[in-house]
Amino acid sequence: MSNSSSIMDKGYWEFGCTHYRRRCKIRAPCCDEIFDCRHCHNESKNSIELHPLNRHEVPRHDIKRVKCSLCDTEQDVKQHCTNCGVCMGKYFCSKCNFFDDDVSKRQYHCDECGICRVGGEENFFHCDKCGCCYSTLLKNSHKCVEKAMHHNCAICFEFLFDTTKDICVLPCVHTIHLECLKEMERHLRYSCPVCSKSYCDMSKVWERLDQEVASVVMPQIFQNKRVWILCNDCDEKSEVNFHILALKCLKCNSYNTRQTRGSAASFALETTNN
Repeated sequence: MSNSSSIMDKGYWEFGCTHYRRRCKIRAPCCDEIFDCRHCHNESKNSIELHPLNRHEVPRHDIKRVKCSLCDTEQDVKQHCTNCGVCMGKYFCSKCNFFDDDVSKRQYHCDECGICRVGGEENFFHCDKCGCCYSTLLKNSHKCVEKAMHHNCAICFEFLFDTTKDICVLPCVHTIHLECLKEMERHLRYSCPVCSKSYCDMSKVWERLDQEVASVVMPQIFQNKRVWILCNDCDEKSEVNFHILALKCLKCNSYNTRQTRGSAASFALETTNN
């Protein structure tokens, strides 16, 4: 290894934070303080513990100054330290002012998104209508939704467009964090938190519900009770027999429904009064 190479690689993987491995820190132009990265800044300055008027985040493109972690020299944003020559990040993006020594993430900059993403540029494509990058596996099958990821995750409320976490596109085309989806499944929730449509095959569950409904005989007072329901899966409205366990859609046989008209309690009261 040449002397210049050893200098540039000095401190590799020894510095950074929980978000990135890098050999520099940033000076946040908004508050003129030093942080390991913009996420560290945002966690500190946009905390719920602070007064709402004092909370703020730092835009990545506004960062102009960095501080070398090895020699503490503060300087303009560049990949190599102007004083000691160390490479402050094996991956460097001058457009995002972004450094990262962990190149296994296969970072790339998307000009249309205006930010750096991970996973390898060859594995993603940018959809102009959706305004974000998707896996090439979805190129010929995804449904376009304008600004599909320019909103908060419906579970944790983190902004999805520039999140560092994996994102899942549901069949209904709504997007949430993959880890949030798995957390839902651990609580036996299998419908979109935005539109309530089932996001996986629930036919076996509906079959078991058929058996449970059939095994539970409703009291005589509710035998002729009819209610209107709206199916969350097919959007069909229908009038069905009331049952305390579940209400089944007559069109698609889904039990993912909600009652819209007709109250069992009011029906019981009317029957009693009569």
